[in-house]
Amino acid sequence: MAPEELGEGFLTTRVDAVVNWARSNSLMPMPMGLACCAIEMMAFAAPKYDVARFGSEAMRFSPRQADLMIVAGWCSYKMAHVIRRIWDQMADPKWCIAMGACASSGGMHRCYGVVQGIDNFLPVDVYISGCPPRPEALIHALMDIQEKIRNEYTIDQDHQRGTIIPAGQLTTTAGVTARPTQT
Repeated sequence: MAPEELGEGFLTTRVDAVVNWARSNSLMPMPMGLACCAIEMMAFAAPKYDVARFGSEAMRFSPRQADLMIVAGWCSYKMAHVIRRIWDQMADPKWCIAMGACASSGGMHRCYGVVQGIDNFLPVDVYISGCPPRPEALIHALMDIQEKIRNEYTIDQDHQRGTIIPAGQLTTTAGVTARPTQT
């Protein structure tokens, strides 16, 4: 039928577009507040910033209910195993935000016990710079994730979205090697 024959009240679209729209407007973030950035993440969830308008007002503390992990702060090698296990328990599709300089690159903690960026053991979708970043930066990152979901994600990619480290292959250092300290 031609569009003019359909009349009023008809909407034509792809199923992927509707699913992407629904996913992008109903993200369920799981906070992984490991250090100072967690305070700014708490401010992000407060009424002043009205995160409900983005559909992410309810923080989920169960990995089976969450689809967005926000890692805020530095991560030790011992904690990397825990974070990776929680990430593996989250249902696909899932996304990750590295909040702050410490989560993105280790920050000022350049030592043997701190992972120099969570992208060594997690697939990160959006990085937020700052020490600590403002809540507005987290809102901007959330909007970037929403745009990414709306524009790039399709149902066909559900089976293609892999993990960096399979769960059975975790080593004592979470698959990352220690970097030398300053010489």
